[in-house]
Formats: sequence, structure tokens, C-alpha cells
Amino acid sequence: MPADTPSRPGRRYSTFVGVAFLILIAVATLNTIRTQGGGTLGASKDERGMALPEFAVPNARTGPLNKDANIAQDDCSTSENPCPTGARLPAACEIPVSGAIRVCDLFDRPLVISFWFTRGADCLPTQDAVDRVASRYRSRVNFLSLDVRDDPSTVRQIVSERGWKIPVGYDRDGAVSDLYRVGVCPTVAFAYPGGILDFAKIGADQLSAPQLAGDVKRLLRQSRERAHEER
Repeated sequence: MPADTPSRPGRRYSTFVGVAFLILIAVATLNTIRTQGGGTLGASKDERGMALPEFAVPNARTGPLNKDANIAQDDCSTSENPCPTGARLPAACEIPVSGAIRVCDLFDRPLVISFWFTRGADCLPTQDAVDRVASRYRSRVNFLSLDVRDDPSTVRQIVSERGWKIPVGYDRDGAVSDLYRVGVCPTVAFAYPGGILDFAKIGADQLSAPQLAGDVKRLLRQSRERAHEER
């Protein structure tokens, strides 16, 4: 009778390491959302000073949440930003405003756009901080909170339960997050009046209200300096 073949510890160890690695990858994936293209818009200094891509999204409080975002630019032939393929859509900033939030309507002041989602990541504490800071600076800065791909009822429930006063838009199909190349939260974009990108904050850690207030003060200061230089 042949002897039993001894097990191979090395093979079992390799299998264990492989499985553990896959688990780590899965956990990391849960803390991100799928996006197209390279790093987040504004992460590179080369992109600072460019025009923000235009978009319109349903208002998460009052709009029809069964509609996708409109990311058609106002001049598809010359715009630096891409236009949707297929049938020509009206430009995002030309659609009726009822039930929608058009980012162009927020370009009259410095602008802060904060992206969030609930799947596998805890984005909400930063959104709470954004809302608190917005209440302090709302007379000088426009703010927009933008949910990406969550269930509509979940979005409305969160906005209601947390008592946010900030405008909240709904990016149902992720078109805006793809356009801005958002992959993690928190992701917060800061723009000069006129919708010109200043800088962005991206990271795995939550942003506190004092941190965000400091960023808003920086945005206001740099907006004043920019306006003075353009005179």
C-alpha cells in the first residue's frame, strides 16, 4: 500500500497569502468608486486655472431622481471638456432650472463642490463638516454637495436625517464623477468665480470643519488676488 503523500506547507502558505492579498484588494476597492481616466481633476497643478466642466443634475431634495446628469458642454466643437456621444443634448446650463441644479448658476462666486457616496466608504462626516462651513460662508461662497450613484431614497433620507442646508445634487449614473475623475472620498473641488479651478482636496481621511474653513479662506484670498491681477 503506497504511503500518503505529505502535504506541502509552502503551497498552503502561498495559497493563504494569495487569498489574503485578494481580500485586501477587495477592501480597498470598496472605499472607491469606479471612474474613468487618470487622477482627480485638480490634483495636478497643470490643471489649475482650467474651466470646470459644466453639468446639471437633479436636485436631491426636489428633483426627479430617475433622471441622469446632463454633461453636455455649451460649445462641443471647441470645449476642452468632452461632450456626450450620441444625440445632441441641450447644453447642461441651458436646461430648465426647475428640479435641477446647474453648476453654471453657482459660478457667480467662489465655489466648493464636495462629492460623496455611501458604498463601502464613510463620506458623511466630511459632508457634515462641509455643511457647517457652508453656513458660515454662504454669503461669500457657493457650495454644492453631490452624491454619486446611491439609491435615490437613501440620498433623500440621509439629507433629511443629517439636516444639511447645503444644496445637494444627485449624480445617478456617475457621469459627473467620471467627468471630474472622482474615485475616492473625500473629494472637494475649489473654484474661482467664473468656474475656474483653483485646487482640490483628495484623500482617505476625513476633512474637519477647521480644515475646510482654512481651505475656504485660502480660496477667498486667492480669488481676491486673481481679481486684482485681472484689473
